[in-house]
Amino acid sequence: MHLTVEAKVENVDEVISFVNDQLKGMGCTLRAKTQIDIALDELFSNICHYAYGDSVGHATIRVQEVPEKNAVRITLEDSGVPFNPLEREDPDVTLDLHERTIGGLGIFMVKKTMNDVQYEYRDGLNTLTVLKTI
Repeated sequence: MHLTVEAKVENVDEVISFVNDQLKGMGCTLRAKTQIDIALDELFSNICHYAYGDSVGHATIRVQEVPEKNAVRITLEDSGVPFNPLEREDPDVTLDLHERTIGGLGIFMVKKTMNDVQYEYRDGLNTLTVLKTI
């Protein structure tokens, strides 16, 4: 199943609801669902804020159950500027809050809570895929 929406922050709830509807029949735990919701909020918001500059584009979200791994694969695609958030250096979370640089904590949390996170840019599409045991 997939959903395509305008990459606007006000559509984040629609994206999360769409994914949650898909998770209902998969036996997803509340903990996994909550982690997925947080990851979706971060990843979709990044597309909204950075992929298209001052214009508005679209994002497509795909959900696929992976029964052999008791997992779900969620893919976010956009045709915005190429950007691999996984190349960003992880923030130093051992520093005091006032010593930390701004940015990077959201994708760091995604990498820590998802079982796998992959990025690919091909044929004009940014494709970020997360795999989460449910």
